[in-house]
Amino acid sequence: MMQSTIPYLSLAIWVPIAFGALVLTRAGDENARLARILALFGAIVSFLVTLPIVLNFDAQAHGMQFVESVPWIGRFNIFYALGIDGISLWFIPLTAFMTIIVVIAGWEVIQQRVSQYMGAFLILSGLMIGVFCAIDAMLFYVFFEATLIPMFIIVGVWGGPRRVYAAIKFFLYTLLGSLLMLIALIYLYFESGGSFDVLAWHKLPLGMTAQTLVFFAFFFAFAVKVPMWPVHTWLPDAHVEAPTGGSVILAAIMLKLGGYGFLRFSLPVTPDASHSLAAMMIVLSLIAVIYIGLVALVQADMKKLVAYSSIAHMGFVTLGFFMFSDMAVNGAIMQMISHGFVSGAMFLCIGVLYDRLHSREIADYGGVINVMPRFAALFMLFSLANAGLPATSGFIGEFMVILGAVKYNFWIGVLAATALILGAAYSLWLVKRVLLGEIKNPHVTSLADLTGREFFMLGILAIAVLWMGVYPAPFTDAMQTSVNDLLQHVQISKLPQ
Repeated sequence: MMQSTIPYLSLAIWVPIAFGALVLTRAGDENARLARILALFGAIVSFLVTLPIVLNFDAQAHGMQFVESVPWIGRFNIFYALGIDGISLWFIPLTAFMTIIVVIAGWEVIQQRVSQYMGAFLILSGLMIGVFCAIDAMLFYVFFEATLIPMFIIVGVWGGPRRVYAAIKFFLYTLLGSLLMLIALIYLYFESGGSFDVLAWHKLPLGMTAQTLVFFAFFFAFAVKVPMWPVHTWLPDAHVEAPTGGSVILAAIMLKLGGYGFLRFSLPVTPDASHSLAAMMIVLSLIAVIYIGLVALVQADMKKLVAYSSIAHMGFVTLGFFMFSDMAVNGAIMQMISHGFVSGAMFLCIGVLYDRLHSREIADYGGVINVMPRFAALFMLFSLANAGLPATSGFIGEFMVILGAVKYNFWIGVLAATALILGAAYSLWLVKRVLLGEIKNPHVTSLADLTGREFFMLGILAIAVLWMGVYPAPFTDAMQTSVNDLLQHVQISKLPQ
């Protein structure tokens, strides 16, 4: 492990939380402009703080980097311990970057309780970065659970007509799964002789029965968060009722906490159980990819369609994890990063339309390209990326997972590849019904094209989607060593070729 002389990870976590607290305390409802400016400044500073982590990261090094460790609760041997490897690296700047986008997106749209809205997102950003950095299990659990609070408030206060129902459903689903994880953490604490060190747990000689029980305890926590079929039903409700910024962060970052948990806990702590239960995970993932893709096809609400497509794309992620090949796992992580850009952009585009027409029903649109050409070009790009078009970020991860699936089992590869067909079907059908054809709704004729703020926000995401699609090497190179170490630990060599 490489100790850090400068607490880069602590800065990445606590700078946005500090700015969030500052926005809450210094900018009341009577000074919304100050709240917006402070929040944007805080989000930009928080992103800049993450850049040294990327620039100073050694892609060839094994183990954790930028490690910080100080005693926190000495009686129970709990440490404030932080560290990252290639698996967690890119999620830190991604979280900070998407927070800037969300602040810009809510600049004019949010008129009530502006300081609370902006402050909640900044605090949520720091807490989510904490999840990706924590290498003490109890610290991980605290950050993991704490992210529920600001998101619950964001959905419950600024959401749609059924916001309270959606917020409570989201909270209960994720809380119940997390309580099972807490039981597993306490069990591992005693099994390890009184340590919450996640890296030490990787070496625990657990029996098969213990591994299986621990695996399922982790599974319920992380599967709900991903979300995997059949514990996915909270997500469409949360997305539909959440404000645009809430949907963006939920899809772009919060879903990744579950996928990251599988990589940090399930696979390395319970390697034998992961192998024995891989078939179950692959079947559940394929159901998500195919069945949920079909469900997305029949949606009448744009937000619901993109929400279901998120579940299908995250099915690709869990599919990649449990085939235990470097190609598939790298592809799954790439898919998580890409999905952060693409799904975030899709929800922002839907938010742009909703701000103008106050409807998310696909039937209320049609012919939008005639009055909003700049918007139509960007919406088309993001929809094609959502479908996995080559040269966009959406293609890289899916292609790598499919390659890994074909190598693992040809027929699993064939089933996984149907996602490309379904993704193209629901994405292009959405484009056809919203953008193309004649204008049937007279209200569409009065729609104004993107403002400078909106064009900047979506343009930055478009650059990110194309850059990652054309030049994915910085992402794959950084994670390669850590993925190989993980797979070596879970004994990939024992798998039948």
